[in-house]
Amino acid sequence: MDVNAFGSTLLTIGAFDGVHRGHQALVTDMIVSARTSGLQSVALTFFPHPSVVLSGRNPASYIHRPDEKAIALEKLGVDWVVTLPFNERRAKITAGDFTRQLRRDLDFRQFWCGRDFAFGCGREGDIDWLQEHSREFGFSLHIAEPVRHENGVISSSRVRDYIRRGDMAGAMRCLGRPLRIPGIVETGSGRGRSIGFPTANLDVWDERARPAVGVYAAFAWLEEVRYHAVVNVGLRPTFDDGHGVTIETHLLDFNGNLYGRRLLLDFIARLRDERKFEHTQDLGAQIKVDVNTAREVLAEV
Repeated sequence: MDVNAFGSTLLTIGAFDGVHRGHQALVTDMIVSARTSGLQSVALTFFPHPSVVLSGRNPASYIHRPDEKAIALEKLGVDWVVTLPFNERRAKITAGDFTRQLRRDLDFRQFWCGRDFAFGCGREGDIDWLQEHSREFGFSLHIAEPVRHENGVISSSRVRDYIRRGDMAGAMRCLGRPLRIPGIVETGSGRGRSIGFPTANLDVWDERARPAVGVYAAFAWLEEVRYHAVVNVGLRPTFDDGHGVTIETHLLDFNGNLYGRRLLLDFIARLRDERKFEHTQDLGAQIKVDVNTAREVLAEV
């Protein structure tokens, strides 16, 4: 980790999972300050998430993969995104030692963070510590105010809670965009085609946060083309095939082969619970209703 050849920097550190509106506000302010000062901006993050390593958070429920997070930060205008591996050895580094390393490697002149930020062994490096030691280490401290929504602070854990509950509107308000889940279309059982609604079964990263079991209206991106879609997240109880939770989508007004291709699903709204039907024709009739409802919902977005 050494971008010293590119001159002095402004630095922010965080997990940045989801790059939600709170992250966006902090990072954008840092970028403006960097450009005004003629310096480079750096966002330093970690993988795995510290809570996964230290607290055993299970499931991990990441909103973003590390590469997706880096792309989101770069789209905001960050010059450099540095992802460090987080493990028990790194967790034992003191706040002072880590700051010395970062000052040497990144030559940061400003440090940007939120009021609840803390780093170093035992979370020693909190706001009080930074205020006390910033002059000693030669940087100025900039504390961003939290971004609030509906009387609560926007946070990654809050976004994950919305996702777990299937509240796509809540997640969207915190993220500033729809929840996006990418995946590669894999071979399925073909049962959707047999009832007139072929579905694309997605191979999705095991550690990704997934919406609550149910049926959703979504936009599906195939390369640069956007389609309206109905997505089922669940166990397919009508078929009782024992495959576990799956994510499968029916693209409206699409004909073609999707196997092996990458789809991006932007979840917009939860339409209903997943239900078991006694007969496949009853499921087919319900899917027709779902398709019509999805068209109405997506037409208003």
